[in-house]
Amino acid sequence: MKQSADIHEILQKYWGYETFRSLQEEIILSVLGGKDTLALMPTGGGKSVTYQVSAIAREGICIVVTPLIALMKDQVEDLKKRGIPAEAVYTGLPHDQVDSALNKGICSKLKFLYLSPERLASERFRARLKQMPVNLIAVDEAHCISQWGYDFRPSYLQIAEIRSCFPEVPVLALTATATPSVAEDIQRQLGFREHCVLAKSFRRENIAYVVREVEDKTGELVHILSSLSASAIVYVRKRETAEQLSRLLEQKGLKANFYHAGLTAQQRSARQEAWKSGEVPVMVATNAFGMGIDKADVRIVAHFDIPDSPEAYFQEAGRAGRDGEKAYAVLLYNQGALTGLKTRLTKSFPDKKSIRRVYEALGNYFQIAEGSGQGYAFEFDPDRFVRDFGFDYLQALSAIDILQMAGYIECTTEINSYSRIGFTLSREQLDHCEPDSELSEQLLVLLMRTYPGIFSGTVRVSEKYLADETGRARHEVYETLLALARRKVIAYVPGNDRPYILYHQPRLPVSYITIGKEAYEERKKLYAGRLKEMIRYVREGTPCRQLFLMRYFGQPEKEPCGICDLCLARKKETGRNERQEAEAAVRCALSEKPEEVQALVRRLETFGREEVVRAVRRLLDEGILYYSDDTFLTMK
Repeated sequence: MKQSADIHEILQKYWGYETFRSLQEEIILSVLGGKDTLALMPTGGGKSVTYQVSAIAREGICIVVTPLIALMKDQVEDLKKRGIPAEAVYTGLPHDQVDSALNKGICSKLKFLYLSPERLASERFRARLKQMPVNLIAVDEAHCISQWGYDFRPSYLQIAEIRSCFPEVPVLALTATATPSVAEDIQRQLGFREHCVLAKSFRRENIAYVVREVEDKTGELVHILSSLSASAIVYVRKRETAEQLSRLLEQKGLKANFYHAGLTAQQRSARQEAWKSGEVPVMVATNAFGMGIDKADVRIVAHFDIPDSPEAYFQEAGRAGRDGEKAYAVLLYNQGALTGLKTRLTKSFPDKKSIRRVYEALGNYFQIAEGSGQGYAFEFDPDRFVRDFGFDYLQALSAIDILQMAGYIECTTEINSYSRIGFTLSREQLDHCEPDSELSEQLLVLLMRTYPGIFSGTVRVSEKYLADETGRARHEVYETLLALARRKVIAYVPGNDRPYILYHQPRLPVSYITIGKEAYEERKKLYAGRLKEMIRYVREGTPCRQLFLMRYFGQPEKEPCGICDLCLARKKETGRNERQEAEAAVRCALSEKPEEVQALVRRLETFGREEVVRAVRRLLDEGILYYSDDTFLTMK
């Protein structure tokens, strides 16, 4: 096993840096010392380097659990470019690629294996993991494992089970946002052998937090985006708002597009790429856009709607200025928005009778008989569901979330995220088929070479894999596959991220459905508390926006940021008072007798030379003072 002294050599060799960022080295040394460690680092703080260097410094393989498929793909690609063997396994990946990645891990041909948490539910999958020489388990977005966190995901609870397979292997849990109570719960859920939290200051010196009350939010947003003319994210709550606001910005001459979960995977990928490249600088999006977004030069993150919690706000606002340059986190609101925020509690926690009605409607929607359905997943169209049964959209989804917390069902987008392709032509017919582009020829050859069963039926494929192998953008591959399908060369069923409802228990009579305190009352109380804190941030945020957020996350500091709207307003008021005092002193001194400027400045030196000179100039301009001759100032 390598010694921890090698970590600087590793950093230099693979990343080209001489020194670690703040807290990175402490985290790495903690892990190499065998300690279970919870690292709290704000967005852009360099979390991935901590587990990557730690794992390279020891023999064996690092298991990285993350819910962000796009992020794991990017990191695997980045590691491979650095000459570090890595693979990712997630739902939708072709079976042969999954087997290949697992075999590499078992044979010690990998350094990193990235997994989505849903994968850990399979006993067979866990059995394969047990055969690997694991040296570290890294858990990204670790706040998702806490039921008291703002983004709890039941699939994260599976992580504790693989922990038991490797009792001597340390766990490194990483998150950008966790209150003290959530930090405690993360450690408990992951079975930490002893308490160990290493926290980097959540202070972001380069981000100016601004809250503006305006009646015309749209007009103010246009003004801000036009003034700064830079890469920006505008967060909204609803899909319709994202689409409408994006079109309006376009009409105002701003290059913008929208992003939400209702788009196809290919549309989301293409729009994200256009935004990252700067082709479309403004992205209007719901919270579906953000986690795993790696773009350092975002100058503005604007919230058109008020988020549910300081956690969500801090996470989203933190996507600004990751390059360390000046950036702005602007929240726009009016009194109507504050009123709407208060009604979210009712919609997010409908009464238990309504929750049972949603459970019963789901069973009818999927046509599941009582006593059946356990272990089955059903494709779920939420828009159609609420329309057919007359539910309020937010209340219905909130009820499903509570039923999930209670253990009856699970809502997941992982089941059908893969695409399927099969040849409609035989090999002989394909020989006489003329490709209509260089890319279509490359793809046909690649499909035949990679997927042996593709002539006898459809197989799972990954457009990202095909794009990587051909060196093209994913949207180009997607369009070319569609063109081949239109020519009836292949049958192509693109994957989708439409949610599925998985039944963990047989469908029960509605009278049997019980919603416990942990799933309802306690979470409702926590949600109400977060809403209250968010309203406090908007209305007060005193004495400084940055200090307010840091104190919420258990990091009390006293030094204001100096650049948020409250700090700037205070500076302005202080400056105005100082100007008034200096002017009053000048008038008082000259009311006694005329005086030369130099003598006046010396006499009032406690105000500072520059402030006295500025006061004299202002009073001259206003006609309050004048020169009695070329030398002496006097009052009119």
